[in-house]
Formats: sequence, structure tokens, C-alpha cells
Amino acid sequence: MAYPTPVNDQITDAVTQPNVLSLGLSPALAASTLYQAIAQAMGNAANNATTAQQQGSILFNAVAATGCAIVYAQKP
Repeated sequence: MAYPTPVNDQITDAVTQPNVLSLGLSPALAASTLYQAIAQAMGNAANNATTAQQQGSILFNAVAATGCAIVYAQKP
């Protein structure tokens, strides 16, 4: 302690140690929260890409089927 106080040193330590622990853990907790947010965003991006690819495939099949129907409907 910097200067003597009428408060017992054990009480002072019990109050200050959680604050020191919080300050020490803050960077690690912030980094882990950032990594979790990035992982969630990347998962969403992969899911959106998969959905877009599926929708494009469905559209391609519909266009191809319509084109075939038009060709077969023409009379020689």
C-alpha cells in the first residue's frame, strides 16, 4: 500500500484485487468477443453464399426448362 490507513490491509486487498483482475482480463475478453463476432459473420456469409448458389441453380433450371418448352412448342 502507498500509505497506511486505518482499514485492515486484508480488506483493502479484498476490494482491490477484483478490480485488478477485471483490468487484467479485459483485453482477453475483448479479443475473444471480437473473434466470436467475426466467426458469426463468416458463418453468415457462407450461409448467404450457399443460399445464393442454390437460388441461382433453381433459376437456371427454370430458364432451361422454359427454353426447351419453347423450342418443342415450335412447329416445323
